[in-house]
Amino acid sequence: MAPRVSLKAKGKSSKKTAEDRSVIDSVKEWTTWGMKKTKVIAHYGFIPLIIIIGMNSDPKPHISQLLSPV
Repeated sequence: MAPRVSLKAKGKSSKKTAEDRSVIDSVKEWTTWGMKKTKVIAHYGFIPLIIIIGMNSDPKPHISQLLSPV
C-alpha cells in the first residue's frame, strides 16, 4: 500500500486574530477605494492630458488643430 499524504500545514498556523483581519480588511477597502478613484481620474483625464501635451510640443498647434479629426 502507498503511504498516506498528510495535508497539514507546516510552520505557522493559519489562524488570524481579529486585529489582523481588521487591518487586512481596511487595507483591502482602501485599495479598492483608491483603484476606483484612479479609474475615474484616468477615464476623464486622458483626453485633456493629450491636449496639454500637444499644446506644449513643437511646432505649437492651435487648439482647433488639436481637436479636429483631420
